Amino acid sequence: MKNTLLSIWNFYLEGFRSMTLGRTLWIIILLKLFVMFFILKLFFFPDFLGDHPTDADKGTYVGNELIQRALPQKSIDF
Repeated sequence: MKNTLLSIWNFYLEGFRSMTLGRTLWIIILLKLFVMFFILKLFFFPDFLGDHPTDADKGTYVGNELIQRALPQKSIDF
């Protein structure tokens, strides 16, 4: 079992060492993931739950938001 896992590991390791275009593509993929998950999160997704210190407060806030967004807004026509 250990010998089989080691041979599989060596197979993939040797494949990643010998590729040239693939390495460039992996760098591009990792850079895009970094931008999506870290940079965009910092600037476009505010921390709404950071204002609520306890888990109970966070749960209440989320519950109220779900209820308010699910209820249709009453429109007043004059």
